[in-house]
Amino acid sequence: MDGDIILRLKKVNGQIQGLMRMMEDKERCDKVIVQFQAAKAALDTTYSMVLQSSLHECMSRHDDENMDKILKLISKE
Repeated sequence: MDGDIILRLKKVNGQIQGLMRMMEDKERCDKVIVQFQAAKAALDTTYSMVLQSSLHECMSRHDDENMDKILKLISKE
């Protein structure tokens, strides 16, 4: 799982680097927005995977303290 997360984060990083180049090169607004949406979607998906994994791990260890911390973090969004 961690390897998949790292791979996804590297992909998002590449998308962000591409966005910075697009901004520096003054690309058309529509192209920039499409790339922002793609990067945001990729990061959201990765976040969901990490969240799900963390919750499953806490549940399997009956770790109520960390579960509560995660739930508090989520509720702040």
